[in-house]
Amino acid sequence: MKAVDTRDLFARLIKCEAGGEGEDGMKAVATVVMNRVRVPYGEYHTVCQGNLRKVIEQACQFSCYKVTIGGVPNNQNVWVLTPDPVHYQIADWAMNGGIHLGTGSDALWYMNPFMPQCPNFFPPNGNGYWFTRINQHCFYNPMPSYAQT
Repeated sequence: MKAVDTRDLFARLIKCEAGGEGEDGMKAVATVVMNRVRVPYGEYHTVCQGNLRKVIEQACQFSCYKVTIGGVPNNQNVWVLTPDPVHYQIADWAMNGGIHLGTGSDALWYMNPFMPQCPNFFPPNGNGYWFTRINQHCFYNPMPSYAQT
């Protein structure tokens, strides 16, 4: 893995996680990442302490940060993709306070269910409830139980 600065890593994550979702989908994903940076309580606040790089690098959060998944090489990861100018523009937009209005400032999780319906709760511990769907991703706001994580 090569050394990259935080902005570059964020642009890579945006491309990898939502590059096929258009500007709307990429901004929604970037908003969730920055919501984790800014949330004033719970696991992300405790573990990541408002640090974007720590949010991105936190274990088991983003499949695109992993070089293997289930022991199998993950060929779509942040280390093999090269961001395009739009990915840097969206990273800058999000780091400068941009918030996708469709996801808002509360969404802390997203996932692609690879099916038409979004599960009502995510992550698997049930700390998030379904809020909206944007393109292929489902977005989740925290339940009160998240504050105790």
